[in-house]
Amino acid sequence: MSVDLTGTYLTLDDGRHAVRFSRIYDHPVDRVWHFVTDPGELAAWFPSRAEADLRPGGTIRFTGDPNMPESTGRVLSVDPPRHLSFTWGDDELHFELEAVGEGRTRFTLTNVLAGTDTAARNGAGWEVCLAALDARARGERPGGPHAGAGAPWREFYDAYIGAGVPSGAPVPGLD
Repeated sequence: MSVDLTGTYLTLDDGRHAVRFSRIYDHPVDRVWHFVTDPGELAAWFPSRAEADLRPGGTIRFTGDPNMPESTGRVLSVDPPRHLSFTWGDDELHFELEAVGEGRTRFTLTNVLAGTDTAARNGAGWEVCLAALDARARGERPGGPHAGAGAPWREFYDAYIGAGVPSGAPVPGLD
């Protein structure tokens, strides 16, 4: 199976490494903000159930990922309905939403990596998660990021490695 990679591996201005994804959704910013912040919506596509106190310094609680223990993170910044960033383990996640015409939104996810060797693994994981978000945005009921063997995680992972994206970090649930 051949897969199209939608993520970009990059070095940020501060020298940290990240993977970044961008999508255009045919929904207004407020609706896409709901996809990013509502625990029920997140359950359809985000790797963990996430419930957040949406204020800088607020706690975000992650549960329900079969490959990871329950954990908490910290909200770094929030500017509803345009920006949300928080810690997730040792990584940071940044969501940017921008109106790009009548009823359309550019969604950008930047995963700032704690270690460069996680880039291919995380990139592949986000491909699967964002495919579920894409389906949700189309009004479908995706099986979520842990939908089972049908998710092409391994193909994405191999493609990222083939593209020269750093790898080698343990893979939860496989290692």
